[in-house]
Amino acid sequence: MKKVRTLRSARVLGAIGLATMGLAVAACGGDNESSPEKATTTAAPATTTEATTQENIVETAVAAEDFTTLTSLVEQAGLAETLSGEGPFTVFAPTDEAFAKVPQETLDALAADPEALKAVLLYHVVAGEARASDVAGLSSAETLNGESVELETTDGGVMVNDAMVVQADVTASNGVIHVIDEVLIP
Repeated sequence: MKKVRTLRSARVLGAIGLATMGLAVAACGGDNESSPEKATTTAAPATTTEATTQENIVETAVAAEDFTTLTSLVEQAGLAETLSGEGPFTVFAPTDEAFAKVPQETLDALAADPEALKAVLLYHVVAGEARASDVAGLSSAETLNGESVELETTDGGVMVNDAMVVQADVTASNGVIHVIDEVLIP
């Protein structure tokens, strides 16, 4: 049980690390203006939560307690500092339940390969702040790992690849989090 919890924590940290790295890469490139061409989303907003907190993305995820695996993986991948940085970032954050759906061998492989873990985590992060209303008008968005995720608005809500946005617009001091029900694998 302890090994599973450790691996889950490693996965979460990796995912957060990827998200953080993606955010850092996005923050380092180009101008500071938002580029609608880069983020394309076609999803309807799910639940919207406006937080009046000054916590950054990592602190917000830790406080939520539904992202222990993600935050653990982000730490493991060395992305916590990046995702805690200035931003802004948009993070598609898989819940612990989403990570539980990933085969254990996949999680073990990511935990053993820091670069692969960072790539997966950064696949969950987009440079800039894209609120649900912004995402609904897009068909794709370039992530910090350099690959794009597909965005689609359906009658059921917004989809990011095969993941459903189950909670949108969780505000942080350096961006926004959209909670998803699947882990995105590039």
